[in-house]
Amino acid sequence: MQVSVETTSQIERRITVQVPAAEVDEAVATRLQDTAKRVRLNGFRQGKIPMAVVRQRYGKDVRNEVVSELMRQHYVRAITEQSLNPAGYPSIEPTVDQTGKDLEFVATLEIYPEIELNSIEGTAIERPQADITEADIDTMIETLRGQHAAFQPVERGAENGDQVKIDFQGYLGDEPFEGGSAEGHELELGSNRFIPGFEEQLVGAKAGEEKRISVTFPDDYQAEHLAGQEATFKVTVHEVSAKALPEVDAEFIKEFGVEDGDPDKFRAEVKKNMEREVKQAAQNRVKQQALDALQQANEVTVPQSLIQQETDGLKRQAAQQFGLGEDFDVSQLPNELFAEQAQTRVKVGLLLAEVIKQHEIDASDDEIRARAEELATQYQQPEQVIEQYMQNDELKGQIKSAVLEDKAVDKLLEQAQVNDVSMSYEQVLQAAQQSEEAAEEDEAEESDSKA
Repeated sequence: MQVSVETTSQIERRITVQVPAAEVDEAVATRLQDTAKRVRLNGFRQGKIPMAVVRQRYGKDVRNEVVSELMRQHYVRAITEQSLNPAGYPSIEPTVDQTGKDLEFVATLEIYPEIELNSIEGTAIERPQADITEADIDTMIETLRGQHAAFQPVERGAENGDQVKIDFQGYLGDEPFEGGSAEGHELELGSNRFIPGFEEQLVGAKAGEEKRISVTFPDDYQAEHLAGQEATFKVTVHEVSAKALPEVDAEFIKEFGVEDGDPDKFRAEVKKNMEREVKQAAQNRVKQQALDALQQANEVTVPQSLIQQETDGLKRQAAQQFGLGEDFDVSQLPNELFAEQAQTRVKVGLLLAEVIKQHEIDASDDEIRARAEELATQYQQPEQVIEQYMQNDELKGQIKSAVLEDKAVDKLLEQAQVNDVSMSYEQVLQAAQQSEEAAEEDEAEESDSKA
């Protein structure tokens, strides 16, 4: 086997491989002999078919099979001998494929980039610190009451926060438009679920009243034929209901897993959940800052094959999230919707992998189990969940990856200047949310600059 490697870009290689004709011919002859023993042809006993007949009938297909197998085998040998680390699958094409001549093929592939990590030393990172106060707990309990509220009919004009049951029909001019009508629709005023201006015009409406509402659809409205259009809705109000908050009694408390309905235990459980939430939000905020700094300090040429693999994975997640079914063809979803996120994920993954490699970071079974125990606390039977994590290789591998990633981030934080910042519970959650939104905006700006 002769191999030559051409560097066509920083991460692309073009490998030309020659396989001796004798090796190909021998493999074809062996395969034809096996074929002659197995096939049946009218007029011949099985195993007694003349080789000339077998070669005439099956020779072309057999050679194609053998050549495909030899190209795959010699490709693997070639990248091993040349110490190439391919990212994704290659494109393999035969350039000489004739009986009696050496087989020649070309494999074009992307390789993982060589990364020389730059330090994030000197980067200022804020680490939120928050104590859960009794007032925070009171606010959270009120939120939980709101989530479990029921609506009860009232005989007054509707107010923000009330629910109205309505029939409506929308018109463009004098003509009703498709998708603009419903009967018995329940709408919470102030929820901003309808077109801007619609809900506000129902404030003060009473049961039995008919209203005429004028609105303008947003310019970016999803239904293009309605975008930017002025419309009128004829609305009939059937019922106005006010939100009735449940009492914080034993029955209410039991819904949150406190079986004896004890108020003090309930508050302690709420506080524990809030502490876990604020801890996770603070960690995410710190982690995002460290990863942003890592990306800014290091330019990486990302293999397109890896971006496509990640894009396909994001498509499958989206299909599952929206309940499109296992048979849904994810290729129908445009790559453009996921490409930015996929590229960022791959780039961060490559950089973190290099951090892990350089610092020889590993995760022990004890560390993996500890993370599994942490994840299992949100389930009713945590021990069963822990064992499921530890006994399933795929789940265990996912947890190990998360542990390795966090340990890599810890290494990055050793290089940075981490400053503790006192915040309230709400401020920590808002800071984490803002950090995620800023990261998404940076991805979009980077994509626009490359377009």
